[in-house]
Amino acid sequence: MDPNQRDNQLSPAPGPAPQQQPVGSNEPPASSHPMTGPVSKIYPDLGSLNGSAAASAAPSGSDNSPSANHRSKPRRREGWKSVFSTVLLFILAPVIALSITAFAFQSYQVDGQSMETTLQNGDRLIVNKSPRTLSRITHHAYVPKRGSIIIFNQAGLFDSGGNQEKQLIKRVIGLPGERVVVSDGQVTVYNDEHPNGYNPDKTGQYSITASTTPGNVDVILRPGEIFVCGDNRTNSEDSRFFGPVSLDQVVGKLLYRVMPINKAHKF
Repeated sequence: MDPNQRDNQLSPAPGPAPQQQPVGSNEPPASSHPMTGPVSKIYPDLGSLNGSAAASAAPSGSDNSPSANHRSKPRRREGWKSVFSTVLLFILAPVIALSITAFAFQSYQVDGQSMETTLQNGDRLIVNKSPRTLSRITHHAYVPKRGSIIIFNQAGLFDSGGNQEKQLIKRVIGLPGERVVVSDGQVTVYNDEHPNGYNPDKTGQYSITASTTPGNVDVILRPGEIFVCGDNRTNSEDSRFFGPVSLDQVVGKLLYRVMPINKAHKF
């Protein structure tokens, strides 16, 4: 069986960064107060004054008065602010987008059949990375719950680009400190609550269609280790083949399936 045909490999799919358009402002025009009535009788020399004013008037389109210069300075400042804001936006937008992708949420696409029928080949997912990021900050291990669907890095498996590491998606079956046995087509987990063992596939914590789990495994998980399986138990390369997964390998937890639209679902 070819591992690349039966295993789910995830492909990150970052989205575009938002853009903002600059907004300018307009200065209100100076108000004028026209005079009415027989002006020539009140001001006999108005004609000469008008002539003087006309002679000293600047050509149309230019204004060198102190008040005009005073108004132009705020406009230039607003223009520079607008340009600076636009440049800053173009610098920060990709930084913010990359930070969200690296530490909070990321889009992935399923590649393979190992999680059928829960997930199908080509499904588009949103993965929550924040618990793993928080665990690195607080130096407390992030232990996903049993039944959670997680994404993790697995060395020793070649991806489509030839890298000796794949990002896989599987379901958590066994937790640190537990004993996991796969035998006679069944999974049995032994822990303090179930010293005689129980089958997590039959408890209703999650739903899978597989009726049998092939393999012959008997392993005690150390602190910091989990046991994972694909929901398509007869066509999945998981902990039955490459062993327990270290918590340091966990990338995040499946949050939403967003595509196809008619199968959108929260996990």
